[in-house]
Amino acid sequence: MSQPTADVDVLIVGAGPAGLTAATYLGRFRRNVLVADGGQPRAGWIPVSHNMPGFPAGITGDAILARMREQTLEYGAAVEAGRVEVLTQADGLFHATLNGRTVTARAVLMATGVVDNHPDLPGVEQAIERALVRICPICDGFEASDQRIAVIGDSDMGVREAAFLRGYSDRVTLIHTGAPDALTERAALERLGIALVETAIENVRLEGDRVTALCWNGQYSAFDTVYSALGTVANAELLSAVGARLCAEDGRVETDLHQRTSIPGLYAAGDVVRGLNQIAVATAEAAVAATDIHNALRRAEGRTVQAV
Repeated sequence: MSQPTADVDVLIVGAGPAGLTAATYLGRFRRNVLVADGGQPRAGWIPVSHNMPGFPAGITGDAILARMREQTLEYGAAVEAGRVEVLTQADGLFHATLNGRTVTARAVLMATGVVDNHPDLPGVEQAIERALVRICPICDGFEASDQRIAVIGDSDMGVREAAFLRGYSDRVTLIHTGAPDALTERAALERLGIALVETAIENVRLEGDRVTALCWNGQYSAFDTVYSALGTVANAELLSAVGARLCAEDGRVETDLHQRTSIPGLYAAGDVVRGLNQIAVATAEAAVAATDIHNALRRAEGRTVQAV
């Protein structure tokens, strides 16, 4: 069966856990794979992960990515630094602009992730690396057990995150930096025993190994760790531009159970798909997507058994 000639079988956009897992699977399926590495995957922010399966003593985000990249290269996938600027579809192929040239692919997997809305604090990046400021209570709430925990929020999302963390400590405070009317769940805070500080973000400070916030009485309260509950933004611009259907609620891409988007041949996996933002989820979705991509290509090549 004649197939369009492409530079690669599969282009993977994103070199985080989802992208690298998919590349490993597809490499082992003996597919020609190119991974476009846009740099600085979100997983690299992880100081130490203790819920990564198989690493009971914990592992850093950088080490996770290094191991995954090594495995990807072992099975023949190419990883190229650079961002895909444009993605289109024509003549049965996807056309991607990468580092000033056009790369054609028979299928594309988007593993572009999300961007965190970090609090506007001086030195916040370094504070995240030191685990003084955290962005994922599901990942590391256990490590904050019994600590003085603050949650920075500007909406009821902060209330929900503080309520989740209340299961780890009875010393949880919500630092609400938004407009007063953006906080509608005040009764829940009182019921759950969560303290409330309403202050401008400029009154929150990172000082050494603690976070302080100005209370209404003019005094500063100190915390051992602070979680940001300011949400994320999905890196879905390329998906939107090519016509993939996005979720109206949060801008992530819609997929079916095989990680297929609304565009045939275009798949997505990881944080850009759902809000759980977990490495284990991203790698599982990548495995599902890679297997379906391979099987779809096999069908197009006439290399499957047809049902009678």
